[in-house]
Amino acid sequence: MSELFTHRPVLLHECIEALNIRPGGVYLDGTLGRAGHSEQIVRRLATGRLICVDRDQAALDAAQERLAPWMDRVTLVHNNFDRVDEILDELSLSGVDGMLFDLGVSSPQLDDGSRGFSYMADAPLDMRMDRGEGLTAADIVNGWPQEELRRVISQYGEERYAPQIAGAIVRRRRDRPISTTLELVEAIKSAMPPKALREKQHPAKRTFQAIRIAVNDELACVERMLQRAVPRLNPGGRLAVITFHSLEDRIVKTGLAEFARGCICPPDFPVCVCGRTPDIQLVNKKPILPSGGELEENPRARSAKLRVAEKR
Repeated sequence: MSELFTHRPVLLHECIEALNIRPGGVYLDGTLGRAGHSEQIVRRLATGRLICVDRDQAALDAAQERLAPWMDRVTLVHNNFDRVDEILDELSLSGVDGMLFDLGVSSPQLDDGSRGFSYMADAPLDMRMDRGEGLTAADIVNGWPQEELRRVISQYGEERYAPQIAGAIVRRRRDRPISTTLELVEAIKSAMPPKALREKQHPAKRTFQAIRIAVNDELACVERMLQRAVPRLNPGGRLAVITFHSLEDRIVKTGLAEFARGCICPPDFPVCVCGRTPDIQLVNKKPILPSGGELEENPRARSAKLRVAEKR
């Protein structure tokens, strides 16, 4: 059996349980990837419908094969998940009964060395999730000012050696452009002290994460998605979001908490005059984490967190 069909999606059982799927409901998988979550959702539908969204055309092409037995219930959409409201408008849907968003880079994108996401394989500096977009990793590495590089690497990568790495990149590109992933890895390593190079985590991991987030505008996409997704849930509909690093998780946690807030009157008001009621209720106060068994089977799941909310 091909890897496409044996790959286990992160927190699969937990996501399916969280979505509380009804056979006649309408669901949206905003980050199709290898279609592992989508397959398990659509298997549970009878008269229902599943909308599968991905900004990477390669994911949609692969889903044609994996979801072939259920295509009468599936709609594939090439778009970014932060445009969920536009996607539903174009499909003439006022709301859906559940939405799933599995954030970050997908396994096929990491495993395809030619995409430039991996610091382990030599490839052109690309990192675009949607190859139709303009900005590439090479544009950022070779064109952005040193201070902006430092900010991105520090903020998005939470890299303590960000100033040194930004400086090393700028010095190296003065001679000639940094055009491949391994050239960038060498520049990163040259800026780090020996003790950092000996750490268990690959020295380029945080910087690659930072540049990938910048290329794909990932954090702003998450904020926009939350603002547009919650209003389009039907009453009782569930929103499930998997994050893989603290920056994404903070945005999701804060955004959901805001939608779950009720009265915002000052505490000394004797009665509520704002009339505000919560849009959602949090299904779990704390994020759901992968089990020990899943971590053994899939080490990439170790930083995953699932947050779930239900529309009131």
